[in-house]
Amino acid sequence: MNFTIKNALSPVKEGYTTLDIQVMEGIITQVGQNLNVIGTLIDGQDKLVLPGFFNAHTHSVEKWQRGIIPPLPLELWLAHLCDFAPLDMERVYLSALGTGVETLLSGGTSVVDHLVLIPGQELETIATVIRAYQTLGIRAFIAPLIQDEPLTAGMPEGKLLASHEYYCRSTDETLAIVEQAVINFHQPEKGTSILVGPTGIQLCTDALFTGCVALSDRYQLSRHSHLLETKAQEKLAAEKYECSAVKHLQEIGFLDEKTSLAHGVWLNDTDIEILALTKSTIVHNPLSNLRLGSGIAPILKCLRAGVNISFGCDGASSNDSQDLLEAIKIGSILHNITDPDYRSWITPKQSVEMACLGGAKGLGVHNHLGSITVGKKADLVLYDLTALSLLPRTDPIGLLVLGRPVNVIDSVWVDGRPIVVNGKLTTIDIDELRQELFDRSGWEAGRESPTLGKIESHYRRIMSLST
Repeated sequence: MNFTIKNALSPVKEGYTTLDIQVMEGIITQVGQNLNVIGTLIDGQDKLVLPGFFNAHTHSVEKWQRGIIPPLPLELWLAHLCDFAPLDMERVYLSALGTGVETLLSGGTSVVDHLVLIPGQELETIATVIRAYQTLGIRAFIAPLIQDEPLTAGMPEGKLLASHEYYCRSTDETLAIVEQAVINFHQPEKGTSILVGPTGIQLCTDALFTGCVALSDRYQLSRHSHLLETKAQEKLAAEKYECSAVKHLQEIGFLDEKTSLAHGVWLNDTDIEILALTKSTIVHNPLSNLRLGSGIAPILKCLRAGVNISFGCDGASSNDSQDLLEAIKIGSILHNITDPDYRSWITPKQSVEMACLGGAKGLGVHNHLGSITVGKKADLVLYDLTALSLLPRTDPIGLLVLGRPVNVIDSVWVDGRPIVVNGKLTTIDIDELRQELFDRSGWEAGRESPTLGKIESHYRRIMSLST
């Protein structure tokens, strides 16, 4: 589709300007004022135009457990998640569809799905999620979530637990699945990219990490992993490596400019220096960090050191939402309490740049996405500045980031394709999706996790909590 957006409001270094944007064959061809109309005319009057945000870290299949897992730290929360994970492909499909819809309707045009795989059906799981994202029309970066150690290995002294068992799949078998996924599904030009996605130092051997590095180099793939989300993981890194997790990942070659790392809550100053040196990205997931009691990531320190930052919602049962605007708001103002020097606080415009260009940099696609620039792909969002939640008129981006925007998305394009028009999805029937999610779920509360009972006393001991 060729189109021209006329007279949309766009941020500049100081304030705003009105802008015309020409798009041909999915590419931004001209940006300026008083441009000739090419293709369909899009009226940008009283609308704000921004590049699409990146939901730079999530787990789509968690959608079926949102709102039900009790307040627990990550290591115990995982027991609930694993005990009640959905194991049928229709639910996998619907959860990806729902994750994509919520991302689009909060300003996102790209999603990084650190995808939990159904054992024995790994490639089918990946294919099912890709089918959902392609049907919807959102740009998808799929990082199959892989590990070669069991849940109990994710805690300090975990291998001493009576319930500790070896993981069900070997390192080589796991890497073979990822390589086959790349061969089958990696098509960046069609909006689907495969990433290498080792879970994190807590559940992966060095052999798995270095195997992922080899695949990344062989196929030019981006890398994605969790990093130091909890205090327990910091303790575990010291136990496993006798150095910090970041230092170890640098030593084995996992960190580079196409490596994005979710969380980074327990980074020290030396870790931050290494991340800046290697040009690695931290994906800030403030809501899940608060929900699970993981802590507050040192984002202001990272920014001062030159570390690239993007935003993620994290999975829908640790957040429990996929509202990018909410994640951006909390991820910006949360840090006002971490540094009394208000001159270092994150401004609304900075947070938008982190959500757009920061997300693109973390995936190594900033030459093609992340800003409204001639030659880049037309992943664009128009916000309706006449929406009640964006009134009365003041600073448009301030209203968008600091307020509580509701029903503010007017239009969304991905690769120049209209996915949302006049606030309505064009690619799927959202009422049908809503009914499917309703029919396949039921009201429940107070369920018991069998695994939690096996590991809770160990967790409390190693974290020096009273028993």
